[in-house]
Amino acid sequence: MPELWELTKLIRSKNAGPFELTFDIMFKNREAFDNALNSGKISAPTLARLYKVEQKQMRYFVIPELLTVKISIPRQAFSGDVRDTDVYGGQFHGPLVRLPVGKFTRK
Repeated sequence: MPELWELTKLIRSKNAGPFELTFDIMFKNREAFDNALNSGKISAPTLARLYKVEQKQMRYFVIPELLTVKISIPRQAFSGDVRDTDVYGGQFHGPLVRLPVGKFTRK
């Protein structure tokens, strides 16, 4: 089973203000996008569990025209707080990179 990084051209996280993180998952092509979404691994419930947030706290957008999924979640510690481990939010996408998703045939 492929990992998410194999199907995408970009996976990133960043601050969406000091209290939220946003994640962008941009797929290489329509087949990769469809396979990942159909696998159920890139769904709001799955990602809420992965990031330990309630689904109602998450904003989840699928943008088929751009082959993109965008997610925003509250930060566990606000940016710059003494408990914050990444002030810019640029390293929180780590759990997504190696996430096993769907089937995929390389062409």
